[in-house]
Amino acid sequence: MGMTAEGEDGEGWILAGEDDDEEKMEDLKLVREFTVYLNCLIGSHTRSHAEAGNFSMLRMVVIRIIVVCVFMLLSGCATYQPRNPDNICHIFFGETDWYEATRDAQRQWGTPIYVMMAIMHQESRFVDDAQPARPWFLGLIPLPRDSSAYGYAQAQDPVWEEYMKHRGNSGADRDNFEDAIDFIGWYTHGTQTRLKISKWDAYGQYLAYHEGRGGYERKTYQGKPWLKKVAKKVKRRALRYNQQLKICQAELDDEVDGWF
Repeated sequence: MGMTAEGEDGEGWILAGEDDDEEKMEDLKLVREFTVYLNCLIGSHTRSHAEAGNFSMLRMVVIRIIVVCVFMLLSGCATYQPRNPDNICHIFFGETDWYEATRDAQRQWGTPIYVMMAIMHQESRFVDDAQPARPWFLGLIPLPRDSSAYGYAQAQDPVWEEYMKHRGNSGADRDNFEDAIDFIGWYTHGTQTRLKISKWDAYGQYLAYHEGRGGYERKTYQGKPWLKKVAKKVKRRALRYNQQLKICQAELDDEVDGWF
C-alpha cells in the first residue's frame, strides 16, 4: 500500500507554474554555493585554526546526521509489538497491515478473525520470535529445546514444512505475521475438514491446534486438565475479541481500503 502523491486539492506534489524555473535556478545556486563551502572546509581545513574549527563543527554535524539516520532506520525496521494485546481494535489500529493480513486469511480459509487472533495470542502473545524455554543441565549447560515450535503461531518444523508445500511458498517465515496468520487459518480449515470442528469453535479448534489432529482424535487432551483450562481462556478471549471487533471493523476496513 502507499499514499498517492496528491495534495489537498487533488493535484500532484510537483505543481506546474511560471515561477518553477526561477525557484529551481535559485535552489541550484544554493546547492552550488553549499558544495563550494564544503569543499573549502574539507580541502583546506589544515590551513588555519579557524578553518580547523569549522571542519570539526562540520564533522560533528555529519556524525549527528548519521546517528539520526541510523536511529530512524532501526526504528523503521523494528517489529511491531501490540501495547494492548487484550483489545483487538488497539492491536489492528496499531498496525493496519495486520488487520489486512488477518482479513485476507479469513477470506481464504473461512476462520473468523477473532478465533485466529485468540489462538495466536495464546501461542506467542504476538511475539515474532517466540520459542519454548531452553532447559539447562545443572544450570550451566544449555540443552536442546523440547519442541521446534517457533514464531507467532508456534508452528513446529514438520507441520510448517507441510504448510509451505501446500501453499507453494517455500519462503514463508514463522516470524512473519502475514505467513503465521495464514498458517493458523490453513490449519483450522484442515481441522474442520478432518475433525468436523467448527471454525467458530475456538475451544475445540485450540485443543486440536495444541495436540495436533491425531492427538485430538486420540483424545489426549482428556488427560490434561490444565490444557482444557487454557482452551477455555482462548474461547473467552475469542468472544471478547469478537465483541470488540464489531465496534471497530468498519473503521478498520475504511483505513485499509481507503488507500485506494
